[in-house]
Formats: sequence, C-alpha cells, structure tokens
Amino acid sequence: MLASGSSEQPQPQDAPDVPECSRKACRAAAVWQVKWNNPKIHTPARRKIWLACDEHRPWLEHFLQQRLFWRSTEPLGAGSSEESGAGSSEEPGDADQAGSGPAGEPPS
Repeated sequence: MLASGSSEQPQPQDAPDVPECSRKACRAAAVWQVKWNNPKIHTPARRKIWLACDEHRPWLEHFLQQRLFWRSTEPLGAGSSEESGAGSSEEPGDADQAGSGPAGEPPS
C-alpha cells in the first residue's frame, strides 16, 4: 500500500525502463521505429510501430516488406506517434496474444 500523501503509482515489475526491441526474445534497447500497416485492415494513414534494435531492424523490415506492410523506418526519437510498438499486441513473435504479428507468427 502507498503511504498517505504519495502520488506515485506502482509500476508493473516487468515494465522496461527503456524501450525494448519487438523481436521475439530480444531485450536489447530499441533505437528504431519500424512503421507498417496492413492495407486490408488499416486505413492508409494508420501506422503500427514495432521497435527495433540495430541487430533486428533488417529482419523486421524484411518480414514486413515481404508482406507489403512496411512503410518506413525512423530513429526512435524522431517525431511523435499515436501508437507505440512497445507493449502493443502487435509485437512480432508473441504467439500468446491475439493478432500477433501482421500476418501471423513470424518465423524465429
């Protein structure tokens, strides 16, 4: 329980201090925003975002490009967005959540 007068909210224990790469099992710090959308279900202006470390950026871009979903890749600090890939149910390789990945589970 919080002490009276404290305005701090408890944080989930598994919440990362820094944004992490969206690639399955990767916990490296994210430095890229890989922006995509699925034209069959998203409006043309909508962008979903996966976060990527330097190592996995090419893999995530290739995965999305093969499905014609990739739209752009920008440095993590560049501009603001309405939706972040960190913690979103659209993270690649997260088979336990509904709607994981843009077209199902990406290969490991």
